[in-house]
Amino acid sequence: MINDSKKLLVLNKPKGYVVTRSDERGRKTVYNLLPDWAFDDGWMPIGRLDLESKGLLLFTTHGKIGDALTRPGNCIKIYEIWVRGHVTEEHVSRAMSGVESPHGLLKALNVEKIGMGGAKTKLRVELNEGKNRHIRRLFGAMKDPKFGTPLKVLSLTRIRIGSFKLNIESGKWRYLTFDEENTLIK
Repeated sequence: MINDSKKLLVLNKPKGYVVTRSDERGRKTVYNLLPDWAFDDGWMPIGRLDLESKGLLLFTTHGKIGDALTRPGNCIKIYEIWVRGHVTEEHVSRAMSGVESPHGLLKALNVEKIGMGGAKTKLRVELNEGKNRHIRRLFGAMKDPKFGTPLKVLSLTRIRIGSFKLNIESGKWRYLTFDEENTLIK
């Protein structure tokens, strides 16, 4: 049974799970990875990760905590992504200054190139807000200078929310410790 003193739990979401309580198309949801009581007792995800994304996902039963952690500008989220295409310094600058899209201005707080592999680039991306498919749309709005094709995010993993870093295996969950909660919620 759940411990009332716990306000947050973390799940390392694998690719292929929908972040919803139930799915009309019968796909697996993140609740398939949590104990039954998480659904029954109203544990709700704080933010989203799309079907193809993986990584850090927090849950709470406290609406004010969820609101505080998702309010734009209130909490930095860090992602590691692989992009098909050669990401240049110009792409990095554009990502941080912003790209107009049908969903509004999309931009990153910070982008750092951390690796290359053939025609792929590994990046660390920081956001202080999150719109639907924000990172995928941001990089998809830019073109590979060599081929003229849109950049495509091949994999996306959220590794940090605020002060909390992902530290459990894929598909596993646990409560945050008292110290982790206090540091994150401040």
